[in-house]
Amino acid sequence: MHNAVDLTPPAANPGHTYMMIFYHDEIAVKNGNGRPKLPSVLDVINWSIEVADAQYVGSLNGAGCYGMILRSPVKLAGGCFEKLAQLPGRIGSQALELAFRAFHIINWAKSADFCGRCGERMLVASASRAFARQCAACGCTIYPRISPAVIVAVVKEDKILLARPNRFPPLHHSVLSGFINPGETLENCVRRELREEVGIVVDQIRYFGSQPWPFPDVLMIAFTARYVSGEIAVNQSEILSAGWFSADNLPAIPAYGGIARQLIDWFANKD
Repeated sequence: MHNAVDLTPPAANPGHTYMMIFYHDEIAVKNGNGRPKLPSVLDVINWSIEVADAQYVGSLNGAGCYGMILRSPVKLAGGCFEKLAQLPGRIGSQALELAFRAFHIINWAKSADFCGRCGERMLVASASRAFARQCAACGCTIYPRISPAVIVAVVKEDKILLARPNRFPPLHHSVLSGFINPGETLENCVRRELREEVGIVVDQIRYFGSQPWPFPDVLMIAFTARYVSGEIAVNQSEILSAGWFSADNLPAIPAYGGIARQLIDWFANKD
């Protein structure tokens, strides 16, 4: 079990402080033997990036970690910008967690400058609650929004249900997902999404795992389920096609590391 986030930054040490620099949905990384690495403050200075309005988000191996957003791209000697969504499985789990947290927090903070109740300016609530904002006038306190969504691997005998959403590259398939409605349980969301998107009924809904997906603020909650009945009838406003696939005949699927790929690998490695 992870400890609670420590919001007290360690002593400043430029060579031992990580900076997560974002431009749109990309993060600046160093090239480290074929794998991306988080840059230090010294790397950022060498890239001629002015460190401003950086948000402390936690520590990694005793080193402080900060996040900030660039307004324009820059060239990175010995580094590059990579899609944040492509990092799972390619950097350490704690570094990935901090990068996702930084992206979530600093993008949320951009929309939390003014109180939604009275319109006055919002301030950091306190040093111990650096991820909260509090209105200087009415005292209203807000926290970063987290939007829960389900993602589910449906199994029918020796096949898995995979679909091609309209936002995916051509021929790429994945397991189905959807956002939870107000007042809805996780299990009922699984049932509804599958009924609405592909017209099938499932049972034996079992929790599998979860993964933050800060695009902009999603927590993906993964399940497995067993097919019961229904013929695939695709809701083409969201899904282009769907079908049942065996482990030895899978289409193009998500890259390693993400929760969708973990579900598909779980199915492919089942006895």
